[in-house]
Amino acid sequence: MNKIKYLSILSLWPATILAQAYPTKPIRIIVAYTPAGTTDILARVVGQKMSDSFAQPVIIENRPGVNGNIGTDVAAKATPDGHTLLMVTAGTHGINPSLYRKLGWDAVKDFAPISLVANVPNILVVNNSVPAKSVKDFIAHLKANPDKFNYGTPGNGSTGHLSMEMFKAMTGTRVQHIPYKGSAGVLADVIGGQIAATIDNLPPYLPQVKAGKIRGLAVTSAKRSAVVPDIPTIAEAAVAGYSAGSWFGLVAPAGVPKPVIDKLAAETQRILKLPDVAERVAGLGAEAVGGTPEQFAGYIKSEIAKWAKVVKEANVELQ
Repeated sequence: MNKIKYLSILSLWPATILAQAYPTKPIRIIVAYTPAGTTDILARVVGQKMSDSFAQPVIIENRPGVNGNIGTDVAAKATPDGHTLLMVTAGTHGINPSLYRKLGWDAVKDFAPISLVANVPNILVVNNSVPAKSVKDFIAHLKANPDKFNYGTPGNGSTGHLSMEMFKAMTGTRVQHIPYKGSAGVLADVIGGQIAATIDNLPPYLPQVKAGKIRGLAVTSAKRSAVVPDIPTIAEAAVAGYSAGSWFGLVAPAGVPKPVIDKLAAETQRILKLPDVAERVAGLGAEAVGGTPEQFAGYIKSEIAKWAKVVKEANVELQ
């Protein structure tokens, strides 16, 4: 049954009855990345609590590939009945709309936002041999040695890559990018000194920073992270107005009736306020956020606009 016919049938149902009956079968949350990553873990934490509340199984379906585009495409084309959700990220719904010349989906038109789930700051770290104890030192060091140092990220178009490109544009520095296939290789090489620095998601780097194996100069978020409150933000340390990072949220395919979206949003808010969930999220180096569908819709649009400017200035485009 195609989406238009399905919507016509749904329109015959009183909205309140539809929302009260929902869900009528198992819910799947598509994760457009591999298992065990932050996106996957957050989906499983939220999904388990939804399953308990709704008395229906919530199944996590990993559909990785092409920086999240494959799983996102699957979700965009799913039946809009609220039984297929997608855990989106700053990559899929912030960066990718400008980074890729052609996508099979529209981040705004093809999805119904439910709620922002969590923010995860990125962290700027350097190898211990780099003579920089602060962001100001690092900027001065790069300006004195243009193009002589490199930085690694989990891949072209990742939040780390674009966060560093934003840093370069705002500081007038030049440092060479080396893309990796994931954070593990970046972490190993910044410790070993094969690369001088990285901006990447905080969680995998935190133990090494605390152990003194690498130096954490700043977090990229607008405010300090509660996980590492002694580390300043890039904005307060040296670059006013700088703000970047990873975020995660729930959306559904466009066309899901609003009462169902509102029911999912209310459930998500409830889950994120649970003490054990907040503790689990904090353990990932993240902060549980929440918010209304309308707030999340506005946030997605603002993120797309922000990253479009960075992608254009960095002259980055992927097929």
